[in-house]
Amino acid sequence: MKSFTAGKNDAGKRLDKFIQKAIPSLPTSLMYRFIRTKHIKVNRKKAEISTKLNEGDVVEAWISDEFFAEVKPKYDFLSAPVKLDIVYEDENILLVDKKQGVLVHPDDKEYSDTLIGRIQHYLYDKGEYDPELENSFKPSLANRIDRGTGGIVIAAKNAEALRILCDKIKYRELDKKYLAVIHGIPKKKEAILEGFLEKNEDKNKVYLKSSRADGGLTIKTGYRVLSSKNGLSLIEVDLFTGRTHQIRAHMASIGHPLLGDGKYGKLAADKKLGFTRQALYSYKLSFDFKTDAGILNYLNQKTFTVEDVWFARELFDFRV
Repeated sequence: MKSFTAGKNDAGKRLDKFIQKAIPSLPTSLMYRFIRTKHIKVNRKKAEISTKLNEGDVVEAWISDEFFAEVKPKYDFLSAPVKLDIVYEDENILLVDKKQGVLVHPDDKEYSDTLIGRIQHYLYDKGEYDPELENSFKPSLANRIDRGTGGIVIAAKNAEALRILCDKIKYRELDKKYLAVIHGIPKKKEAILEGFLEKNEDKNKVYLKSSRADGGLTIKTGYRVLSSKNGLSLIEVDLFTGRTHQIRAHMASIGHPLLGDGKYGKLAADKKLGFTRQALYSYKLSFDFKTDAGILNYLNQKTFTVEDVWFARELFDFRV
């Protein structure tokens, strides 16, 4: 028998998820059987697979010692470089300026050098994250940005902060603004665009539809022209809805595709100018809580900004 005590970051975690991390050698099918047959208990009582743990709960596993054989840990995040541009950091969160070209999470082509890998490596080196002391939690991202887009990404250092951030993002109590460079000069210097978006999963591309009857999702995009020069315009974009490729597709639909956009723009011509990725940056993040934010209440009404966005500086000499 071996017992495990749920820590602060395990609070709210399902029992099965906790066991998978605490006893990695235990096959999932056996774990479910052991829970049903009371070989795995919580506070000496029978528990359900979906039981949510509280801090201090004791999980007892009355199973063969072979499942507790120590497996030498191999931490993939240690292969990631510790290279971060930190916008803000405290004991609960980390705001990082993700550069264009960096993946936020591993995919089938890149596993080691990702933003989350860099963050976990950074916190490990600082002594703020030790996988051996955590039963189930690891520093995680609360939002994500496409590989070709740059900007502020939020990382949570503990489980409570992650739960709160995900809730606030869901209910749109965080406001993000983007900088983008588009082809042409819009007739309206400021406007709110509305439409309907349909995604083609096979092509990983979205299409604007003329009406909801066509099956699209409602989208709403605001933009404001900050500067125009040499047939290009620098705009600030406000998303009222958050759909896949929304900014890129919406601006292209009105005849102003993003500079360097290979899906919706004029990439062949843009490459000659040296632009191989879309000029799009999530440069400003504001916390605008409408309800209690628990341990993150101190962030309410705070705004964080990436002051030097390379394409805004190079093409328009613009800095925040």
